Formats: sequence, structure tokens, C-alpha cells
Amino acid sequence: MGKLQDRMREEMTLRGFRPSTHTSYLYWAKNFVRFHGRSPLELGKEEIRLYLLHLLNERKLARASVNQALCALLFLYRQVLGRSGQIVDFVLPRVKGKKLPVVLSRNEVLRLLQAADKPMYRTLFMTLYSGGLRLGEGCRLQVTDIDRERMQIQIRDAKGGKDRHVMLSRRLLETLRRHWRIYRPKTWLFHSHGNPSKAISTRRAQRAFQRARKAARIAKPATPHTLRHSFAIHLLEQGANIRYIQKLLGHRSLSSTLIYTRVTGEHVLQVQSPLDTMIVPETGAPW
Repeated sequence: MGKLQDRMREEMTLRGFRPSTHTSYLYWAKNFVRFHGRSPLELGKEEIRLYLLHLLNERKLARASVNQALCALLFLYRQVLGRSGQIVDFVLPRVKGKKLPVVLSRNEVLRLLQAADKPMYRTLFMTLYSGGLRLGEGCRLQVTDIDRERMQIQIRDAKGGKDRHVMLSRRLLETLRRHWRIYRPKTWLFHSHGNPSKAISTRRAQRAFQRARKAARIAKPATPHTLRHSFAIHLLEQGANIRYIQKLLGHRSLSSTLIYTRVTGEHVLQVQSPLDTMIVPETGAPW
């Protein structure tokens, strides 16, 4: 795409899009061009329609993925090429009702943590579960985000560009001390292998998670995000208030959090990280 790719990247930067959005939008735009073998300047509404049908019928992609592809192309044509008038009536494919999230039991979470093949991965997965973090949020944690005085973890630039705080489990704190003694992180709490100046990549963490899942003999189609779902469900089972869980997860709308009540529905007030109910404390550094 050449100059159009650079222009698209600039427009996304001006609008404050996250790096992950840059990556996905550029991927779909390039894939669209490769599919037709012509410049976007020579393509239009009919070519977009054919491409979406290709994604649905031939590649068998989920409608959520097709939605993302269409959003990328609409951005390209409306914001970069200035041709919104030609495709303004495009309607996003309807995503059918949300499926219930995959949830691990407490025993399965414990088995998965024990099956992690490196201490760094074990600590990362424990951190994701203990505060309901998204994988990207956990991978981007900095040493200074651990506030042992207030027993909180600061999540910077989360989804929607907002910051938030989650509880710092006392048992996680002990594990983080041990992590610090092993890896001596300076900036990034979980740094890239052989390069402490870079944060661990989400792809690397995902591969480590799948190795641990298989080693723990967990048949459920779990991903790192499953730890976030499990955190929410286990809090509900402990009696946590749904509004408090919404705040911890950083959901803009309560409706996003209410899906967990379809899995379990006990609500209350007392809140502590579910990690504190199942892991034997470890001893251990600057936190």
C-alpha cells in the first residue's frame, strides 16, 4: 500500500488509536488489497462486499472478525481516502448473541499456575487472575505500577485510554518479591527474553499459556483472557457487588459485566482477590 499505509497509520495516530488497532486495521487493509490485487484507489463498495463475503463464506471467520475488517476498510475509505459518500450505507454484519465466557474453576486456575514452565509466566498469569487484567495490561505493567503502600496495582492506558486501579493481592505481592529477586526488572515488570528494555510480547505469553493449559490437562478452550473471566466469576461467588466488579474490570457499561450473572448470581459487598483464597504464601523484594 506504500504511501496509503503511511497515511493510514498517521490518521490512526492522530485519533489516538491503540497499537493493537494499528496492527489489526493495517492487516485487514493489506489483506483486502491482496485479495483483489489492485490499489484501494481502484476499488470501492462492490469490492468491499465481495471481500466480506469471502471472509464469511470461504475463510469461515467469525462475524466479530468480519466486523473488525469492515471497520478497518471504512476507516481507510472515509478517513484516509475521503470517499465516505460512496460507502456510507454499509451496515456492519450483525453479531449474534454473546456466548457465555469460558471459566476455570479455582482448582483449574491453581493447576494452570503450577504447570507454567517458567517463574515469569507463572507470576504473569497469577497477576492477570488476581486483578482481572487483560493480557496486554499485564504485559505492559511497570515496576512502579505496584503500590504496596495502598495495596493496589495501577493499570495505565487500559481499553478506552483510561487508567484504573485493582487490588494487590497479598499473596501476589509475595510472589512479585520473589520475581524481583530472580529477574531484577527495572522498567517493565515482565520484560522480553534477553531484552529488559522491552515488555514481554502478548504472543509469547499466549504461547506460554497454552503450554501450561495442556500440561495441566485442562480441556476447556481457555486463553489468557479466561483468567479475567474466572476472576469476575469467582468474585461473584465470594459475594462481590456487581458494580464493584464493573469498576475493577474497567467496563464502560454495566451490561458488559452482567454477562457473568448468567454463570453465577450471588451478589454482596466484601471484596478481596480470589487469589488470596487459594495460594500458599511465598516469601520474598522492592514491593
